[in-house]
Amino acid sequence: MLLRMATPLTCCSLLFLLLVPLNAMTQEKPLADYHEHLLSPAVARILGQPKPFVARDLIAEMDAAGIRRAMVLSLAYQFGNPNRSALKDEYTQVRTENDWTAEQVKQFPDRLVAICGVDPLREYALSEIDRCSHNPYLRAGVKLHFGNSDVDLDNPAHVRKLRAVFRAADRHRMAIVVHMHPNLDHHRPYGAKEAQVFVTELLSAAPHIFVQVAHLAGSGGYDDPTTDAALSVFINAIAHHDPRVSRLYFDISGVAGLGDWTDKKQLIASRIREIGVHRILFGSDSAWTSFTPLKAEAVFHELPLSSDEFNVVDANAPPYMPRTIAPPLK
Repeated sequence: MLLRMATPLTCCSLLFLLLVPLNAMTQEKPLADYHEHLLSPAVARILGQPKPFVARDLIAEMDAAGIRRAMVLSLAYQFGNPNRSALKDEYTQVRTENDWTAEQVKQFPDRLVAICGVDPLREYALSEIDRCSHNPYLRAGVKLHFGNSDVDLDNPAHVRKLRAVFRAADRHRMAIVVHMHPNLDHHRPYGAKEAQVFVTELLSAAPHIFVQVAHLAGSGGYDDPTTDAALSVFINAIAHHDPRVSRLYFDISGVAGLGDWTDKKQLIASRIREIGVHRILFGSDSAWTSFTPLKAEAVFHELPLSSDEFNVVDANAPPYMPRTIAPPLK
């Protein structure tokens, strides 16, 4: 029976050839890095880095890795971090940082796309999302960092604010890129319960946009068992064709290459297959560190995936990564 079903060019195989891009079968390098950051002088000071890392520096690292395009996630949310001393004119600094990021990617519009950054718990969050939505270099999406912003998904007040942020992004048709693992220092709760809140309360508030979960739902590496528990909720929802996860992607940034990842290669590969390789995006995170796109690409390809699976991931191109950026509105 299997031989009879495996005849050349069945309707299913024809459909596969129509749906899968040609470069997905020949791709050897990721087409894009979907998780990158720049360092403005202001953020470099906050993070204790010796110097800024600007767009031309990122382009050089991308060229070294053979990666054509990158999604630059603004670090403007760093100014709202509640674990640091309160900043004077905080929202002014947030706007300045997002605008600085926009000006940087503007220098390489055929290679870089910027994502607006904001702390979702701040009172200015909705205003900044609205402002970014009118900037052609920031309107592709919003970056949220639950750890940096000390989000607690067990806190109903936090969930209400997050729902408003997800609704705002949905209204403006801006994708969301989210680091959903909570603050490590404060040991906020995380696992299956919190992932279910994310699906039920947050994804349901943004049914029209794509959401990219960073670091395979973790915070780097794959040592924390709560990350696997959270990811299992998404896998179950995907398996049951839950419409709330129909527009969900996961980036692999900072997973392979950090922590005791070599002992978890098989588990990571298994989770990627359960999610679906068409939902996995390559990312490297912070090119100004020793973990450059070149290194991130090399360790990612050490995972026990097949050549065909790597080719699909390398060629993935979600709709919220525009091919070119529109010039400023006049």
